[in-house]
Amino acid sequence: MDWEHLLENAWQHHRGKVVGVVIGLVFGLLTAALGFWKALFIALCIVIGYIIGKRVDENADFREFLGRIFKDR
Repeated sequence: MDWEHLLENAWQHHRGKVVGVVIGLVFGLLTAALGFWKALFIALCIVIGYIIGKRVDENADFREFLGRIFKDR
């Protein structure tokens, strides 16, 4: 079996598992190279960037989004 077919099949039928393994591998490498807290900070920045990017893709009002996060109590 060739690698291209194997990877394509894995991506089509096990996308969540493939993404989870890649995320785990990247976090593990970052942890080994930088230490746990620095790797965790990078992971947090990635999550925040993803959330902001998702809002932009959905054409959400960015000011409303910030208002909900930093609303006065």
